[in-house]
Amino acid sequence: MNRTVVLGQLARDLVLMTGELPEPGTSADVSRRIETLGGKGANQAVAVARLGAPVSLVAVAGDDVVGDQLLAQARADGVDVTAVRRRRGALTGLIVEILEPDGRWRYLQHLPSEVLLTPADVAAAGAVFDGAGAVLLQLQQPAETVRAAARLAAANRALIVLDGAAEEPGELLALADVVRADEHEAKLLLGGDVTVDRARKLLDRKPRLVAFGVPDGNLFVWDGGDLLLPHGDGPVVDSTGAGDAFTAALTVALLDGAGPQDAARRAVKASGKAVGRPGGRP
Repeated sequence: MNRTVVLGQLARDLVLMTGELPEPGTSADVSRRIETLGGKGANQAVAVARLGAPVSLVAVAGDDVVGDQLLAQARADGVDVTAVRRRRGALTGLIVEILEPDGRWRYLQHLPSEVLLTPADVAAAGAVFDGAGAVLLQLQQPAETVRAAARLAAANRALIVLDGAAEEPGELLALADVVRADEHEAKLLLGGDVTVDRARKLLDRKPRLVAFGVPDGNLFVWDGGDLLLPHGDGPVVDSTGAGDAFTAALTVALLDGAGPQDAARRAVKASGKAVGRPGGRP
């Protein structure tokens, strides 16, 4: 299988599980603490690797010890990190998740501009795009950076997967093959509630498959068909990372030659497995 390139965030994930949130000026005990490689880009790259596909990550780490540790973990996970930029003088990104027993979560994150990708970073990573079968682009990165990566992916005739919503998606939609968004992001893209008709209009812009979160599951629309798949019926410990597992599995399935319905079911299955454990690590 051809290699997948994932462009997105790399960060240290710190998950704190607690039975109650403290009132201001008080404290509470943490029942479990997890520290690991995280960030949407790294999570998706690890998920692709765990699905047995070769993968390269394009991201930014600081030049600190934390960056050293996270890159070592990514390599151990089977992720190629030769295109990860080390930003001099920057601290590697940090995401703190506070997780309650009922699955509710809160994030505190330190992701300053220094650890976001720039068009220059994309240009420097150009070699990893050569021969790539798929390029997965997260729209939480600066718009000009994502556009630069999309153009490079298109020049290499890779399958282009957009993850999220952009303020001005015009050029990106004209380049993308697949668009994935959660319910909130999908409403921004569509200008209203997610419906089959609205989603199908995006296909006129170029994408051949859209996958949008809806209240009762995930809606998939492609030329000639649509499919609504409910969420899995297993226990939900933590929904963090479910979308990353979903997007990675969808990308790998399509790259493997699966049709829309098969790829959709594989994506939902991966997402269902992800919610059964704490943290965003797939």
